[in-house]
Order: sequence, then structure tokens, then C-alpha cells
Amino acid sequence: MFEKVWKEIEKGTIAPIYCIYGEEAYFIDETIQRIKKVLSKNEEVEMTTFDLEETPVDFVIDEADTFPFLSERKLIVAKNATFLKAAERGAEKIDHDLKRLENWLKNPSDFAVVIFIAPYEKLDERKKITKLMKETSVMLHAEALGEKDLAVWIQSEAASWGKKIEDDAVDKLVEMVGENMNQLQMEIEKLALYLGDEVVISKELVENLVAITLEHDAFKMLNAYLAHNTQEALRIYHDLLRQKEEPIKLVGLLANNIRTMNSVYYLHKKGYPPTQISKQLNIHPYRVKIMLERKNRPTEERLLKALNELAEIDLQLKTTGGNRERYLEMFLLKSL
Repeated sequence: MFEKVWKEIEKGTIAPIYCIYGEEAYFIDETIQRIKKVLSKNEEVEMTTFDLEETPVDFVIDEADTFPFLSERKLIVAKNATFLKAAERGAEKIDHDLKRLENWLKNPSDFAVVIFIAPYEKLDERKKITKLMKETSVMLHAEALGEKDLAVWIQSEAASWGKKIEDDAVDKLVEMVGENMNQLQMEIEKLALYLGDEVVISKELVENLVAITLEHDAFKMLNAYLAHNTQEALRIYHDLLRQKEEPIKLVGLLANNIRTMNSVYYLHKKGYPPTQISKQLNIHPYRVKIMLERKNRPTEERLLKALNELAEIDLQLKTTGGNRERYLEMFLLKSL
């Protein structure tokens, strides 16, 4: 859907109203930039941003209905359109005049492009304003790509720089960076610029050049621990301590990974396919794939025992003093 709309934008066919909902920031940012680029092709474009968690939607409408000074059309971005999602009555910080918005949506100004951003997984389809927004705007769902689509997108991004990325390099890149497309895009750009005239992005280049995230290091540390590779687990832990990471934060990341892993194995044993497990647990399919491809899976008993020990360490870190680094170190040394 985004590719189709982006092609229309590049041709200069820009709608007066867009509504982008979903949690994948890459699609939101990219759509805004593409519209801005086309609008400012021949002249400087006026761009205004409103946060609808802090500002009434009246401000957006007033700005949209005010003639631009510097260009034929102005660009208005209205972030956090909370009135499109389900919410408890009285919980909203701002009282939006939705009746006025409904009337404006039916007759928007022809010299403004307004992009409503609703960074939520779902919208409240029962609301009148949501139904009207769907009728009057270009509606786009910014959801995370599945495993195969993400790999195709990474290859396409590399190709846009004149590079070819190997399949195992794609897997390693996602493993190290995660599924955040904005971060992946930045790393691909860095890899491409580093290569210069060379064409191929290899797994080795990714390992040597890509910035490792804390979440990736925590996952690697847990995998080393579960594989009884005490030396590797301790090496990662000590590296993180040198980077000034707090033990209590690392305990939390390890516990979260164990809970996720336990849930993945439980649902897989129940017969759930990987795609369904991903949706059920709200995690990316790639993470599910990594866990299910593990040769020697830890037992449920072992995972729960490790989780209990981490809970005790968390309590110790919050209630006692002394050498705080030692508690988690002893946990990794025991390697159940």
C-alpha cells in the first residue's frame, strides 16, 4: 500500500488529507519526507507540526484554512491523533472539537496537505470520526514487515545504494540491529558508504561495522548462558559493565527474554505456527524464528528456575549494597 501511494506522490498526485496509523515509525517518517520533497520541488514549503496530545485539533484546522505565504500548498503534520483510538472517558488530556473536525474533513482546504499520525496498533473502528477519516483521507497502516518482506526491503535498500547484500548478512543485520526499519536504514547507509566502489555487503562486514544494541547483547548473553558457555556469557557481561550498563537493567532484559522464550516454546508445542506466535506475543517473526531454530532448547523447568533466580537477584540489587556486579556474575557462573 505504501509503495503505491509513494509512487502517486512522486508523480505529484498528493491528497489533501492522509491518516497514517501503526507503530512502524519508518513508514510514517518516509511518507512525510516524500510529500515534503515533492511540495518543495519548486519552492520553499511551509511545514507546521502539532502534537494533538497537547494541542486542540482546532489549531490544525485553523492552520490548514490559513493561506500560505511562501508556497502554493503548505504541509501540516498532526501527531498523536488520540481521538482515533479507544480511550477511557475523561482520560484525554485535551478536549478536541470533533464536530468541527468532522465538518472540515468533508470540505478540506485545497492549499494544505494535512497528515494525521496515529502511532497505535489499532484504531477504534466504532467511532464516527474514525469512519469519516477512512472515507475522506488516504488511510495507511504503518505495521512492521514480516520476516520475508523485511529481507526483501533490506535488499532493496542496499540496491538503492548500488550494493548487494548476502542472505546471511541480512540475517546477521536483523539479529544485531533488530526490526526497527529506521535503524536498519541508517546501518545500511553506513555499510554502503564504507564499501565505496565495492559492491557486496558480507556477513563479516556487518559483524565488524554495525553498532550492537543493548538488547542484542542481552540476548547473546542469555543464549551463551543457556548453552553452558560461561566464558562467553561473562565476556559479554563484563563488556556491558565497561559500557556503564547497570546490572539491574541487565537483569530485567534477561528476565524479559526468558519469559518471551518460554511463551514461544509453549505456543509452538501447542501447535501454533510461527506467524501466529508472533502476533499472539506481539514480537517480530524474526525473533520467533531465531528461538525455534535453536538446536538444544532449554526445558521449561530450566527457564522457570532461571527466572526465579533473576527475581531474587533483582530483589538483592534493590535492597542490599556491596558489590552489585557480583550478583549477576554468580548467576552466569552457575549456568544451570
